[in-house]
Amino acid sequence: MYSWEEIREKTNEFIANLQIEREPKELYRPITYTLSQSGKRVRPVLCLMAYNMYKEDVENALYPAIAMETYHNYTLIHDDVMDRADIRRGKPTVAAKWGDNAAILSGDTMLVLAYELIAKAPDNKLRAMLDLFTTTAKEIGEGQQYDMEFETRDKVTEEEYIEMIRLKTSVLMAACMKMGGILAGASDEDLKNLYAYGETMGLAFQLQDDVLDVYGDTSVFGKKIGGDIVCNKKTFLLIKTMELASPEQRAELVDWMAKETFDEQEKIARFTAIYNSLGVRELCEKRINELFAKCDEYIDKIALPAERKSNLRGFVDSLLNRNL
Repeated sequence: MYSWEEIREKTNEFIANLQIEREPKELYRPITYTLSQSGKRVRPVLCLMAYNMYKEDVENALYPAIAMETYHNYTLIHDDVMDRADIRRGKPTVAAKWGDNAAILSGDTMLVLAYELIAKAPDNKLRAMLDLFTTTAKEIGEGQQYDMEFETRDKVTEEEYIEMIRLKTSVLMAACMKMGGILAGASDEDLKNLYAYGETMGLAFQLQDDVLDVYGDTSVFGKKIGGDIVCNKKTFLLIKTMELASPEQRAELVDWMAKETFDEQEKIARFTAIYNSLGVRELCEKRINELFAKCDEYIDKIALPAERKSNLRGFVDSLLNRNL
């Protein structure tokens, strides 16, 4: 079996060797720029590690795994346009570097490339892979729409927020896990648990992003700190704060969110101070730990020896320690 570091290295090598340089260059240059930005490659690594639990020849799963990474990056390019984000992974976003029109068009092309890569799956697995991928893509669009709607709503419940991040973030991780299992010929019961594992881990991963957006280090996190606060994103932290805040604190938050012009750093500082006074960071981290514990329950149900699952456990443990 391969370690997750070895699988990530294989993923990076495969992406580096992808032949996506075509004419017109200005269409493909942002795609190459985006895919070349290294990270933990969480989604393709999950796909390949799920496959590797059953089979050793992970090279046979690389095309679908990279399809998921390509699709994920397409969503990020468009997210950055909608969020007016300037930094992604510590570098200028495609929109900041080339403009919104280029970001939209190059992003659309990445979606097509993702389907092109998925289509390289073996014929006897292709229908299941395409069905899963298409369903997942629709759900992610639904999640993004909810996310946008929540920005202008006065109240969002914790349950609504969890469902939104399940759609926007978790289902892609779940699909990556299940795709690896489909390619490896896993049983239907294992496929169900692989999906549930990825879905639950995705929830924890997004809640961790909520915390990192406020408390992370830009040089490590790769994005500008406080972006969610500036955009009035209804994150777990804000939702719990509105639930626990005093009338005075709640009125201050509402006033800040209603302002069209403001000092960003002052707004971030005031929100963070209220978060700190109510202990919502600790509440969020408690929920994250509960979700990771739930992941253990699902992986325990997968019908493989413990040693075949140990690398995946180690990878997920590493995600839990993303410099919180």
